[in-house]
Amino acid sequence: MAAALEKAYAAIREGIMGGTYPGGAHLKAEDLAVAIGVSRTPVREALRRLHAEGLVDFVANRGAYVLNWDKSDVEEVFGLRTVLESFGAELAATRRTPEQLAKLRTLAARMTAAARERSPHYLELIAELNADFHKTIHLASGIKRLSPILVTVVQIPLTMQTFSRYSDEDLERSMAHHRELVAALEARDSVWAAAVMRSHIVAAHHVFLGSEGPPQVADDAACSRNLTGSPNTVLQRAKAERVIDQVMSAPEIVFSGGHGGYQSGK
Repeated sequence: MAAALEKAYAAIREGIMGGTYPGGAHLKAEDLAVAIGVSRTPVREALRRLHAEGLVDFVANRGAYVLNWDKSDVEEVFGLRTVLESFGAELAATRRTPEQLAKLRTLAARMTAAARERSPHYLELIAELNADFHKTIHLASGIKRLSPILVTVVQIPLTMQTFSRYSDEDLERSMAHHRELVAALEARDSVWAAAVMRSHIVAAHHVFLGSEGPPQVADDAACSRNLTGSPNTVLQRAKAERVIDQVMSAPEIVFSGGHGGYQSGK
């Protein structure tokens, strides 16, 4: 039973991550059991595990579906990330420890290597390393509430779906952003770090939505580089602080994907 469960889990998860089962696809236990070569029981257990991971959504009287992200969900997630993560990078530039900087450098190098080697499951590996990279910056910011907030907003499935849509050029740009973020943090330049992080998130947003043309945020932000305390920087900090306060004072938010959007957990 355990071996069959692991086989079913691995096969369905790989199908979701690789795009074989796209967002909104109906996952029928009978069909999956035949395709994978196991009984329906381990398939159902695997679907429950994938539901707990945020990859599968159960709809009453209809069954299991691959979690779907509609445009409003994506806009909200990337909007929050743009504000909060650029603020976190700004603070991390002056608060990071040598150990955190070394870890970020290693993670950036491993992602770059994975992107170039293209070994099996390399996108899943990059997504996991990417999550660790961003979490390390959140911790380096010194804002204890930042990581818990973003964990409720950003999930590996969304990151994986973003990476799976990258062209070679998109992927190289993302890897270059990681390396530049390390450089900005090493230089302890808060404005540079915030500008790169903002560009990084906005570029991913454009790729996810299939927009044409590179976002202009990076160039605009770069114009204010070394203008610490500029009105734009002050406004961004104030906005981020308001968002953090609002999220922490609101009822617990649980994301349920395309079949219901955001719901109160209380």
